[in-house]
Amino acid sequence: MTQPLLQAADLRGAARLTTEAVAGLTSLVEAMHARIASPWQPGPDGGARDRAGGVAGLVYTTVRGVTHLVGGSAEALFGWLAPALAATDAHQAPRPEREAILAALNGVLGDHLAATDNPLAIDMAFRLAGRPLPLDRYALRSRVAGATPRVVVLLHGLCMNDLQWQRDGHDHGEALARDAGYTPVYLRYNSGLSVSTNGRILAQLLERLYDVWPMPIERLVLMGHSMGGLVARSAIHHGALMQRGNMRWPARVNDLVCLGTPHLGAPLERAGHGVDMLLSAAPYASPLARLGKVRSAGINDLRLGNILSAPSGDDGTHRCDQVRLPDSARCYAIAGCLGTAAGSLKSRVLGDGLVPVASALGQHADADRHLDFAPEHQAVVYETGHLELLSSAEVYGQLKQWLA
Repeated sequence: MTQPLLQAADLRGAARLTTEAVAGLTSLVEAMHARIASPWQPGPDGGARDRAGGVAGLVYTTVRGVTHLVGGSAEALFGWLAPALAATDAHQAPRPEREAILAALNGVLGDHLAATDNPLAIDMAFRLAGRPLPLDRYALRSRVAGATPRVVVLLHGLCMNDLQWQRDGHDHGEALARDAGYTPVYLRYNSGLSVSTNGRILAQLLERLYDVWPMPIERLVLMGHSMGGLVARSAIHHGALMQRGNMRWPARVNDLVCLGTPHLGAPLERAGHGVDMLLSAAPYASPLARLGKVRSAGINDLRLGNILSAPSGDDGTHRCDQVRLPDSARCYAIAGCLGTAAGSLKSRVLGDGLVPVASALGQHADADRHLDFAPEHQAVVYETGHLELLSSAEVYGQLKQWLA
């Protein structure tokens, strides 16, 4: 379903990449993972740690070495990676390590992978326990035993995947199933594609899910972490505009929940070249500055907060018009903050390490960019980083209060 819906922005990644670019992007992904895993752990020189350890470190080192050995093309690198990252048997649980590496590659180079029909490109799909959900009523009924009329669709963020909603022994979807009778459905998608492209594809998939659910859906919740919130908003917007087929699901979304979503963009990454020193205190954002102009369409959209397609010929710097929150759904926003409740420079500037608090809450002095989350539908969770929003007991308590 991906290829026919590719936007011009997605094709920017189709150009052949040099050895230095591929090796540099590999180091970028490694730095992001190392800092997310241990955000405040210093490296050997006392600075922020940029190299992963253990098996992950070996994988990244091997990727860099093979990139130089085979002559430096992205295609050669991906040709070597494809067998190593081959899909597991459909009847077996997926390997989390494979899923994580594949998700990272797609986040950084997913537009290139899709535009070149590379088998490593992730196709969007609903999954449960890492296995695709069949969009057929009878097959779905047997696959989702105990399905309920309450459905929560969970959308992951940039360079992540559906399995990573499970963090530190907690999964918001599973907890809502246990405590509030929801059936969680997890979306897996190529986060390197533009948000608009993913929104269009998701709009069609959600209509099919709505049609084949084993019983009438009484409550439909979309919950997005980071980029996932932008994709959810884009899907609702595009779904409402798609007149052919008379899509029903957009008007039936009861709740939209955004966790650490950069509605106004992620300005730390937007700073570009020469700001590594300034960004060193932000473990998740700092490595992103190294991308320069070699960025996937998804990363460009994340840093700008775009949910619409940029105009043809855009170089990744065009901020699209803001799209208002859907009137038909209750909209909620939770922001993480590394600082304390008392307020500090870290609180105001760094937010959760990637997304400033104001961006996560859609707050802007310009009325055209401001998003109208009701005051009672906003929450700030302090001493909580971007990924910790997935495991925070305080975050889940707020979700349960809103959605029970």
